Amino acid sequence: MQESPTTPKNERPGWTFLSNHGHVLVCLANDPEIRGRDIAERVGITERAAQAIISDLVADGYVRRTRIGRRNRYEIISDRPLRHPLERHHNVGELAGFARSRTSSTTPGSSNSPELEIRRDLESLD
Repeated sequence: MQESPTTPKNERPGWTFLSNHGHVLVCLANDPEIRGRDIAERVGITERAAQAIISDLVADGYVRRTRIGRRNRYEIISDRPLRHPLERHHNVGELAGFARSRTSSTTPGSSNSPELEIRRDLESLD
């Protein structure tokens, strides 16, 4: 997690706008070959919880999992609608798209930081 203007680098905020399912989806969109332990570390959950969330996303048709040797590759099913009635007119591809072009080399708070780009993207969905 990158440091924000109000949250110290190693401290997680008390709440976020996305659920853990949303965070896991963003991780999978950002790196289709990411390991469960890396997802768990980035999201701040246990590896077991990360695997359970991935299983939920696969079972409900939001993610396709393909086994390649000892690893998994994940594909986001972009045209699936978001689940909550307030967001149902948007799809998973829009949410996953926030992460695809982001890199960790940007500076938090700068005009090209992922946080600001995501905020701009969210505002454009209205």
